[in-house]
Amino acid sequence: MLVQPGVHYYSGWLSREGQEALVTELETALEIAPWFQPTMPRWGTPFSVRMTNLGPLGWVSDKSGYRYQALHPDTGNPWPQLPESIRDLWRDVADYPHPPEACLVNYYGGKAKMGLHQDRDEADFDAPVVSLSLGDDALFRIGTLERDGPTTSIKLKSGDVLVFGGPARLAFHGIDRIYPGSSTLLREGGRINMTLRRVTYPAA
Repeated sequence: MLVQPGVHYYSGWLSREGQEALVTELETALEIAPWFQPTMPRWGTPFSVRMTNLGPLGWVSDKSGYRYQALHPDTGNPWPQLPESIRDLWRDVADYPHPPEACLVNYYGGKAKMGLHQDRDEADFDAPVVSLSLGDDALFRIGTLERDGPTTSIKLKSGDVLVFGGPARLAFHGIDRIYPGSSTLLREGGRINMTLRRVTYPAA
């Protein structure tokens, strides 16, 4: 479904069986790259989400700023590889000829949220952002290139995929709330969001 120019919503893209298999892969990945607590630049205020990354590069945030790096900030180890199912997702919906380089994995507890923001730490804005939801429902909001522009809200469920690129690649977006207990997928409850991104320009 086309939500607005550049924003595509795919309800129930990943089956329950596929979701369970992916969660099992994530549990293995977390043994290598455990959850860490990102903080706001300068002030060091903790985010309300915990996170990790998969792929060659991972996004981190601390007092030094926002950035991508090849190593986990706590363990110093490389990030785990991207699961093949996630690579398949990118190939199916991204409409972009080069592979993703980072998969941000955010864990939202029942009270977590994410304020309106832009994804602009990447060099290549020609590639879209591809997002997969696992676990509890979440109220997602996306707007325009202006922070105070009009917004559209979508209730994302486990297995749903959202893609934004083209004119919406730098649109402000965020998570307003989580609906605790709306899914039985995760043993600990909550929501996991996996966000695929291309970070660098492809080699000429």
